[in-house]
Amino acid sequence: MYDVIIVGAGPAGITAAVYAARKKMRTLVLTKNIGGQAALSGDVENYTGFQFITGIELAQKFEEHLKGFDIEVRIDVEASCINKEGDHLLVNTPSGDISARSVILATGRRPRNLNVPGEQEYRNRGVTWCATCDAPLFSGMDVAVIGGGNSAMDAALQLDTIANKVYLVNRNDDLAGDEIMKEKLLASEKVEVLNLAETNEIIGDDFVTNLRVLVDGEERLLVVGGVFIEIGSVPVNAPACEAEKNEWGEVIVNERCETNVPGLFAAGDVTDIPEKQIIAAAGQGCIALLSAFKYLSTHKFENETK
Repeated sequence: MYDVIIVGAGPAGITAAVYAARKKMRTLVLTKNIGGQAALSGDVENYTGFQFITGIELAQKFEEHLKGFDIEVRIDVEASCINKEGDHLLVNTPSGDISARSVILATGRRPRNLNVPGEQEYRNRGVTWCATCDAPLFSGMDVAVIGGGNSAMDAALQLDTIANKVYLVNRNDDLAGDEIMKEKLLASEKVEVLNLAETNEIIGDDFVTNLRVLVDGEERLLVVGGVFIEIGSVPVNAPACEAEKNEWGEVIVNERCETNVPGLFAAGDVTDIPEKQIIAAAGQGCIALLSAFKYLSTHKFENETK
């Protein structure tokens, strides 16, 4: 019986684990990987304490901090469901069920699909959802980035130094997100921004060769070797089977990161907090763990040992 099981090891999950270790709680971390969405970010210039750091480097810092404590971490383990059973919670995994008096869900988000012809056919054959991971594979090529927010602009800026030309396909009439990123992007001679543009089809043979788009009502066929889909993300909340969610599938929490299920807490991008930022997720991880610690301190459990 663990005091707390933390599902996920992005900024929220790792922060929660560090606080759990300092509270000397019996802790288990279940995760598919270390770092979460932070590891997929490009340049990070707004995380306190670092004027500049890459997402991969920041994720490595998180992992180093985590390894400084005696915390049980099981990597490449996915929880399928979390249910309340009596006075504790049961976490279902492929290798068996695990019990805990409290659980923190910190599973984050995954990239949203475009849902157009050719997207799945050319997955990993020119279609990708991670510029940080895959941009070097498209050196000297013409590519397209789909989206108009921070993630799309970040991808385009990464590709600006690698690709020959970058089309930024934005369905809205202007780019959204940070003004500094927008200014950098519009100053680039390699980037062509296509506003009021809809993606209709990804075309190829063995690999991607073209992108069919409708730009302000006029069809264009872009010759590209890569398509980077950066249209946001959806919460990975499948394990929170009994937790209440909003219309976007995000787990609803209060200011203490409590869900509607006693003992089940949630933190980071999987929740309904309005801003999805690395530093906000880390802060919620802290709040969730302290709330879980208070919950354990103020509840009497069956078969509890001193």
